[in-house]
Amino acid sequence: MAMPDGAGTEARDIVKRVLEGEVNAFALLMERYQDYVLAIVKRHAPPNQVEELIQEVFIKAFQSLGGWRQAGRFRAWLSVIAVRTCYDYWRKHYRTREVPMSALSEAHRGWLDRVLADASETTWRDITRRREAREILDWALDQLSAADRMVLELVYLEGQPVKEAARLLGWTVANVKVRAFRARRKINKLLLQSGRPS
Repeated sequence: MAMPDGAGTEARDIVKRVLEGEVNAFALLMERYQDYVLAIVKRHAPPNQVEELIQEVFIKAFQSLGGWRQAGRFRAWLSVIAVRTCYDYWRKHYRTREVPMSALSEAHRGWLDRVLADASETTWRDITRRREAREILDWALDQLSAADRMVLELVYLEGQPVKEAARLLGWTVANVKVRAFRARRKINKLLLQSGRPS
């Protein structure tokens, strides 16, 4: 179960024990924060990567424990590590993908054509439309850089304030605003272009 923010003293005590050589005490932090980290990673990574990324978050946290400013909240510090780990995943994923997708599947293109041609169409079930829309959104996000993807997810899909997204990503507020604006334009262009028949 996730540990509430008010338990900062307890987190500080556990961190102190770990830093003094009782490394097994770190398992207490993992146990208390695993649901919190899971929630972050699930929002920013593919389902088949979640478990591995959670482990990576805790490994990075353990390795960086000496750098945690005891005056800050452990949970906030851990959230930064979790978001940046997801960001690193997408950067690596985009660098190593062999064949980038260049177009939607025929089924998705047909769906977009129908929706754009007749916005008032009511024959599609809402649940099917949401699922297909999410697939298209996932495809479009996959076409963006890791930085653009993360900023769009944080600011537009999660509704994080720009200042919080900047803190999580380690960027300036101005950089987040500019990237978010440009990324939104890119994804709109992708979605509009892919809706046209080739």
